[in-house]
This record gives sequence, structure tokens and C-alpha cells, in this order.
Amino acid sequence: MTDTIAMLKPDNFKVIKDAYLGGLLQLSENKPLNFNSDLTNCIHKIRQQGANKVVKLHIPNDKDEDWRFTNLSDLQMQDWHLAKENKLNTSVLDGFILPEASHSRLVFVNGFYSPNLSDISALDDHNIYLGNLTNLDSDKTAKISQYLSKNEPENEVFTALNSAGITDAFVIWIKANTIVNLPIHLLHLTARDNFPSFTQPRILVIGDANSRLNFIEYYGAVTSGCSDSAKQEYYLTNVVTEIHLEDNAQVNHTRIQRESGDTFHLAKTNVFQARNSQYNINEVSLGSKLYRHNLHINQEGEQTETNLNGLTMLQGRQIGDTHSEVSLSKPHGIVNQLHKFIIDDSGRGVFNGKVCVPKLAQLTNASQLNRNLLLSSKARINTKPELQITADNVKCAHGATVSQLEVDEIFYLRSRGLNEYDARHLLIDAFAAEIIDKIPYNSLKQRLTQCIACRTLD
Repeated sequence: MTDTIAMLKPDNFKVIKDAYLGGLLQLSENKPLNFNSDLTNCIHKIRQQGANKVVKLHIPNDKDEDWRFTNLSDLQMQDWHLAKENKLNTSVLDGFILPEASHSRLVFVNGFYSPNLSDISALDDHNIYLGNLTNLDSDKTAKISQYLSKNEPENEVFTALNSAGITDAFVIWIKANTIVNLPIHLLHLTARDNFPSFTQPRILVIGDANSRLNFIEYYGAVTSGCSDSAKQEYYLTNVVTEIHLEDNAQVNHTRIQRESGDTFHLAKTNVFQARNSQYNINEVSLGSKLYRHNLHINQEGEQTETNLNGLTMLQGRQIGDTHSEVSLSKPHGIVNQLHKFIIDDSGRGVFNGKVCVPKLAQLTNASQLNRNLLLSSKARINTKPELQITADNVKCAHGATVSQLEVDEIFYLRSRGLNEYDARHLLIDAFAAEIIDKIPYNSLKQRLTQCIACRTLD
């Protein structure tokens, strides 16, 4: 990735100035296509628009306001290669399978669907579509352009890179008036390759009117020992998830990031909510060398409700960066956001949360809070909660707190018979539990609680 790369597109003969980004774009475009021929024009347009945006952009650096505290220089030291398909046996699933979704699980290894590791026998319902773009029926094919790559921002280079390289997408489509009680578990695993590997998953979730869906988006690594540990096994995950909720639809989204300690995980979640819809996300990030999640909620209908809960835990020299934006456009919107960081060693957290309430969004009720627990004198947090309000009849509040473990609290617990070690960990567990307990799956809550306890061992 060292030379300037000419983009030989039918409507774009520009030269990209960022040679490294050009190399990533070239990799993205070289992946074989896999979609229904009826979608050729739609996919070509998305790829073209993505490439045109990439040409105008560059790898973010500290001069870009949204990336001021997130350094990507380590990412640019790697020579990335497209991830290869890897056939794994079922033993790799130990520690990943969730009893609540044992028969509603879809597994992807290095970005490729793995039928032998998947089990969707409990989801044999004609009202649920689970599959890729290739197998869409004619009715869904005709509608897909309304949802795929809708209103993508001009300045998000990694989202544009994903769209420029889109060759397929995994689709969850719930028909109107359908309630799916079982959680759909999308398990994304990376198995080590001989070279630093690069994957770009694309997920599209559509809930038609009056539908209900629970799904788990999980990212992990196939490796010996704790997946969080750094093992000089570099890979880059650049994922885009799009969620569309029609009138009165509801999605409960659990997002878990437990990648390898050498991973760069870049994610975009774009949510569109129609009237009376509800979107809930419970997000936990524990792994990866660098984690960046851009979460954008578009409340496009009246009486929409959004609940955003997140926990990021960092140690060593990990970087965790959450940028969220909730854009309201109609009255009676509800927004509740709580994001927590637990940071140890020389870890660095970044939180930028924005809630935009224009004049049309009267009677909005919005609350945003970022709470941070620093366990080391070298730990850092850069936090910027924002409210942009032009409506005059709203109830909105935001805030941020930064603290260490309170000496008085430790003293109180020790006075009740606990030693200092147990007192510290009880306080850390309690801080994390406010988010963990919101996850509706007991097996996953238990595993995450154990992982947090392990990571905070002295």
C-alpha cells in the first residue's frame, strides 16, 4: 500500500491522494461479488457512491475533530490482506454458544457464513427471512434499495469503505405482526491467518410494522487462552450494521465485542425508527487493541423510543471510542443513554454523545449520562456529552462523571469484614453490573461478569 492508486470507475477517474486508504479500497473492490442479479444496479450504485466518498477522504488523524483522541497510526503499520475462508470444527464453539440461542445461531468465520457451525432449526418460520442478498425473493429484492446504505454520511471513511466493498449482506427481515421470542445469535469469529487479515461484514435488519425481534451481535476470536490477550495476531474488522424499524416495531439489540487483543474493530450502527417504534441496545466492549463504534439513531416518527446502554472496559494500552448521535425529527421522542467506562493501566477512553433536538421535535424527553471509573493514575478519559436543542418545549439533561474507587467506600466494606482486594472488586463489579444486568440472557451475563472479574485481578 505504498503507491498512489487511480480509481478506474466508469464515472470516477479521480486519483486518491491517501495511498494507504487506496490500498484498502483496492482490497475491498477485489472481493468476489455474491448477490442476486436483480440487485446488480442497486449494488453497483452503492459501491460507486462508497468509492467516490473514499476518494475524497483520508485515514483520520488527530487533526480531525471526531478522531482527535483516537490514534490510527498502529493500524497503518499493517499490510492488510483479505481474510480467507477457514473451515473449523464444532469444538471452536466452546465458550461461544449461548443456551438461550442454541438453535437460533448463525456463525461467520473470517466473514464467511459457516453452515456446519450454525443451527437455526428453531427459526423455521416463513415470517422470518435469514439469509444473504442472493436468496431474497422478488418482493424483498424490489424493496431492498429503500433500506440498504440509506443516508450514509459523507465524512465517515470506514463506512464508505465498507460500502465500496459491499459484495453481499446478511439480512434479517421480520414480517409485519411477527414476534420472535428466541434471540437470533449472529456469531462473528476470526481465525488467525498467516497475514494480517481484513474483513468487512455487512448486516441489514428490517422489522416490519408491529414486529418484535431480539438479536445478539457478537464478535470474538478463535485463539488459545483468553481472546483478549495480545498475541501478535493482527486483524481488522470494519463492520456496518443497518437497522430499520417500521411503525410500532421493536428491536432489542445486544452487541458484544470480545476480539483479540491485537484487533482493530471499527463499527458503524445506523438505526432508522418510524412512528411508535422502540430500539434498545446493550453494548459491552472488552477486547481489541482499538475499538471505535459510531452509533447513529434516526428518530423519523412520532413517539419513538431509544434506549442506549454501554460498557467499555480497557486495560494495558487499549483505546475504546464511542461516538453516538441521536437525531430527532418528530414530537414526543424519548431518549435514554447511559455509557460507562472502566479504565485501568494506560488505557484510554473516548466518549462523544450528541442528541439533536430541532424545533419540530417538541415534547422530547432526553437523558444522557457518561460515567467513568479510572483504576490507574495513567488511565485517561475524554468525554463530551452534547445536547443541541432548538425546540422550546422539551425535557433534556446530560452529564458526565469521572471518579476513582472511593476510599470511604473501601473503608466501609473493610469494616464489614472484607479485605481490601475483595472490597475493590466488589465496587468494580457493582459499577459494571448496572449495564450487565440489562442484558436479557443469563448465560451471557454470567460470562461477562466472570470476564470482568478476571480482567481486574491484581
